[in-house]
Amino acid sequence: MIYFDVVVIGAGHAGCEAGYATAKMGFKTCLLTINLDVVGQMSCNPAIGGLAKGHIVREIDALGGLMAKIIDKTGIQFRMLNKSRGPAVQAPRAQADKVMYRLEMRKALEETENLYLIQDIAERIVVKNGEVSEVILESGNVISCKKLIVSTGTFLGGKIFIGDKTYPAGRTNEIPSTTLADSLKDLGFELIRFKTGTPARVHRDSIDFSKMERQDGDEPPPFFSFNPPKRKVEQIPCYLTYTNEKTHEIIFKNIHRSSLFSGLIQGIGPRYCPSIEDKLKKFPDRERHQVFLEPESRYTVEYYVNGVSTSLPVEVQYEYLRTIKGLENVEILRPGYAIEYFSINPLSLKVSLESKEIKGLYFAGQINGTSGYEEAAGQGLIAGINAALALKDREPVVLGRDQAYIGVMIDDLVTKGVDEPYRMFTSRSEYRLLLDHYTADKRLMPIGHSVGLIDDETYNRMLEKYEKIEKYLREVVSLPVKKALNGDFFTHFSSIDKSKVHTLEKLLKRPEISFEMIAPYLREGYLTEYETEVETAVKYKGYIEREMRRVEKSKDLEKVKIPEDFNYNISGLSREVREKLEKVRPVNLAQASRIPGVTPASISILYLTLTKKRK
Repeated sequence: MIYFDVVVIGAGHAGCEAGYATAKMGFKTCLLTINLDVVGQMSCNPAIGGLAKGHIVREIDALGGLMAKIIDKTGIQFRMLNKSRGPAVQAPRAQADKVMYRLEMRKALEETENLYLIQDIAERIVVKNGEVSEVILESGNVISCKKLIVSTGTFLGGKIFIGDKTYPAGRTNEIPSTTLADSLKDLGFELIRFKTGTPARVHRDSIDFSKMERQDGDEPPPFFSFNPPKRKVEQIPCYLTYTNEKTHEIIFKNIHRSSLFSGLIQGIGPRYCPSIEDKLKKFPDRERHQVFLEPESRYTVEYYVNGVSTSLPVEVQYEYLRTIKGLENVEILRPGYAIEYFSINPLSLKVSLESKEIKGLYFAGQINGTSGYEEAAGQGLIAGINAALALKDREPVVLGRDQAYIGVMIDDLVTKGVDEPYRMFTSRSEYRLLLDHYTADKRLMPIGHSVGLIDDETYNRMLEKYEKIEKYLREVVSLPVKKALNGDFFTHFSSIDKSKVHTLEKLLKRPEISFEMIAPYLREGYLTEYETEVETAVKYKGYIEREMRRVEKSKDLEKVKIPEDFNYNISGLSREVREKLEKVRPVNLAQASRIPGVTPASISILYLTLTKKRK
């Protein structure tokens, strides 16, 4: 028998962050993987970030995780999405070099003290006296541990579908984890069958890029990390094309051969990332759908055909792809497929991501019902931090909905549960003006520093950054325009009435004026390297203050704690509400108020009962 403080099952994006966190926080950690060659593998699209997801990556970085650092080192194209819109919905996105990302992630993990990567398959979890104790491996080895984090991705009971062909797999041609699902069932966990899919990968030299719209990266590259690398990126373009009437005709003609529509697939698929067959069924009047050609690596000829995920037979994939402009002679290197896998019901978890019933057992990633690398990594980092904090007898890190998108996601999972794969959107947050990706460092780096994942030098530089911003807002933004700007500004912007714009702040508040436009006219000594943060603070000051007032109101409900063993058999609560409360076991009234079906009247009854008991 081998002993580790922490065992992490699965070395996908959740497992990598979880294992790194517990090891970095001083605990001997085993990161268990079915195949050492695919640690940190991108199973689907070759990209990190995007709307809401990019926010999560910045949050991971601010907490001291790895994802931002690895994509910054290995990305082959970087863009800032929604640049023409407000900062709350702007987001960084990077095309990844899938080969180099995986290699750099493994290198980072292998260089982490206390972290041991082991190739084996977890078959059974042993629980003694309500606490996790051991993991039985397929090799016959047994690992004893105090904390266990399960992050199996699509490998738990994974099954692949291509037309009428099916076979067990966690990813194409990779063996799944089968007996572990039975072990979780035996421990009392409710398993849910979900489904996702991926498109074909095609040969670069069989694509006619001249028929497509080219999309280049931004210069300079908008990196994710607070400590960006000093590298010059030779950015590789992506390309945009579209499906057409002929494409749709072929798919409709063969739709009965799709595993999704033939009845073979029973799992529930992601609403916001449907297969091309599903898109055509749901939107029959759409004349075309976008198709993005994305390079998978600098070092391979594979391109990812984003937008046409499928479970149709390979010959049909060839037929419809060759109707798309620029893909008339395309050659498929790997066919698209659908995959079913098991998730647990996340209502069985605490906000710390620890099981409510089994002490020391944590879950992170797709096993909690989410989809996406970033969502998985965010959960993995929090699960790892909390497992390590529990070993130190410290309270868990629980991110509020006003603190981070990671906090919104985890609260949604453990409060509302899932009936389909969960994907993060900025619209899921009621405080999204407070959660722009630019300020993730200010919001979360104090937490990363307090748990030991952010070093003193980085933390102090963050403090200095915001001291400079605050000083600028106090001393420069309030300056009279005449003192701050030279006379040429109003010559170039003659439509602005000087008499109504007395200060730099009033000028910046105008919707048509940006800091970038003002910068060339600022007098010497008044420039700043943090123009986006300053502009956001000025333009959205009133809105931000309003959201802060809403946060303060919600804090009143958060202060009313609900004991774990609280008896919900209270006069006035309906049977349905009692059942919902008993299933979720909310930690406070604020969480209780977010449970679907729990009415404001029920919250009032709970409030009176709980405050009466305290008195």
